[in-house]
Amino acid sequence: MPNTRKSIFKTGLFILLVSGISIIVAFSIEDTHQSVGSSNFKSALSDTLFYPRIDSVESVIHHLYYDFVYDEQHEQAKWVFYKLYPSYIVKSFERKNDFRSDPSVASGSADHSDYRGSGFDRGHLMPAADMVWSEKALSESFYYSNMSPQHPSFNRGIWKRLESRVRKWLSQADSLYIITGPKLNMRLNTIGHNEVSVPEYYYKVILKFHQNNTDGIAFLMPNQSSKSDLKDYVITIDALEENLDIDFFHNMNDSLQSSIERTSDHSKWSWK
Repeated sequence: MPNTRKSIFKTGLFILLVSGISIIVAFSIEDTHQSVGSSNFKSALSDTLFYPRIDSVESVIHHLYYDFVYDEQHEQAKWVFYKLYPSYIVKSFERKNDFRSDPSVASGSADHSDYRGSGFDRGHLMPAADMVWSEKALSESFYYSNMSPQHPSFNRGIWKRLESRVRKWLSQADSLYIITGPKLNMRLNTIGHNEVSVPEYYYKVILKFHQNNTDGIAFLMPNQSSKSDLKDYVITIDALEENLDIDFFHNMNDSLQSSIERTSDHSKWSWK
């Protein structure tokens, strides 16, 4: 091949390669804001950017619509990460309450017998009501790896109110990225033959993406009945990190992470 043609060929190949890389990067970024109407392709790369810091002994378990770290000592998830988009609000399927052990937990998850007769609800960490747009997503939400022992008055009360509020925020956002879980320690009471820990507190951290803005809010709630306002349980993400010893959103650039985690501006969130 003549030098000129070689040069043109190499230049063309380089442009194609660069274009290909650009397409891959753009697709990865776009996936973080996709809707149900798109391909529903799950980008593990983009998701990991929003995970809490993972210890060397921990591993992330992936389901199609949520990811989590399972704590074997407590027989429940340490945290659950999932994404919501406005199109998820559409209810297409009814819940079937198909509670079952999670085969993806190699050591074995909790099961029916752990909760039977305990007096505690099988409280969802990722709410089933957030997944009614997909039969698969709804079914996955009933794995015991997504359950934690909650007092009935808490699960059916203020925790449910918070879940409903999050869905209302979804109608005002391009997407919500959520991390939720129990506060775990070695002093907790347990239930069942698998000794499932009964948490005293639960948390929820929400990132809201809307146009070019990113806002964050966090909640820490006691596992008990409450008629208090949801705003009474708002806590800065920084304070929650210190309380739980979990580092949220550590992959964000420092300035954005600081602006989101150090403040809790109620005015950026609708409460009606």
